[in-house]
Amino acid sequence: MITADQLLVKQINKSIVLNTIRKKGNISRAEIASITGLNKSTVSFLVDELINEGFVKEEGPGESRGGRKPIILNINEKAGCIIGIDLDVNYILIVLTDLMANVIWEKKMDIEIGESQQTIIERLIELIDEAISNAPETVKGILGIGIGVPGIVDYKKGIILLAPNLKWENVPLKQIVEDKFKIKVRIDNEANVGAIGEKWFGEGSKYNNFVYVSAGIGVGTGIIINGELYRGTMGLAGEMGHMTIDIHNHQCRCGNTGCWENYASEKALFEYIENQLINNVKDEYINKENFDNLTTLKVIDYAQKGSIIAKKALKEVGKNLGVGVVNIINTFNPELVIIGNTLSLAKELILDEILKEVEAKSLVYRYSKTKITTSKLELQAGAVGAVSLVISELFAYPDI
Repeated sequence: MITADQLLVKQINKSIVLNTIRKKGNISRAEIASITGLNKSTVSFLVDELINEGFVKEEGPGESRGGRKPIILNINEKAGCIIGIDLDVNYILIVLTDLMANVIWEKKMDIEIGESQQTIIERLIELIDEAISNAPETVKGILGIGIGVPGIVDYKKGIILLAPNLKWENVPLKQIVEDKFKIKVRIDNEANVGAIGEKWFGEGSKYNNFVYVSAGIGVGTGIIINGELYRGTMGLAGEMGHMTIDIHNHQCRCGNTGCWENYASEKALFEYIENQLINNVKDEYINKENFDNLTTLKVIDYAQKGSIIAKKALKEVGKNLGVGVVNIINTFNPELVIIGNTLSLAKELILDEILKEVEAKSLVYRYSKTKITTSKLELQAGAVGAVSLVISELFAYPDI
């Protein structure tokens, strides 16, 4: 009779084997045993089980080092599909991926700021339906749905506690989507999701201590410490966009005054541009007539084409992002800071300003040079990160 303890040990060892195959790739059973310290018969048994389940595939014989040629193993990326969703304030980006987060299909839908909760959820459900209809036939079908949202989330229950920029409160989004599709759903704050995505598939894959800064309509942070997402006591850590950097100015949507995101977000970008136009600053690309139709991507494009206002606005936001990054570096002393979301597409313009602030003001940076870069995943960071929520659970050790 197999005891509960024996079953738990088996599940843990199975996860170790699966993760080793994922990380190393093109690996033999003997190499897995050598790396993990598990005996060869255990590895062989668990690999056979993973093959039967469809998660691992045999690629054929490898090179012999004396004796019989080993059989090379890899993750079967076509075992199933995963849906990842970046639910932002002004758009929904959805991706359908394989088991290794390779994007098979994607779609972006713009939403108007201020649209009702019901309308946005209806559009979300329409997009999930469309993703499912575009999924190829696989052994496991749709393995899960991950959703990143801009707000404070009870990630265990899948409830959006507060999303100030969406004006949502206590929305049981996990239950709504699961009831509709009968597929397991995982929901988390979009900055946490971005950090997980960068850890699994992006710039953070080789780092154990880094902070992901999501700079879009708002600002949020996902914090990776010792290779794991830091959640804090109740899972609510990372709301650094609402740390106070000016006690006297700018009321935030959260109710506080002087929040970092008031100065370092898309909102701040457009406020700066509007003030330039009010002051009658002339520009070849941006004027009062086209201001209402501006998007962040258009501003970045105009800056690259030579727009004076666009360049100044992005540099100002970059400088203000730098103020918060100074605090992040002084607080966490991370190996890496990754700037993600829409403002990261400005790359050099904002990075130069961030570095200037950090070099001038960070005490810790003088002695420990934190690398600062933009997201490798770019605008897909949130959606691919949401996919990573599902993948990380599939590959995770069971709770002990």
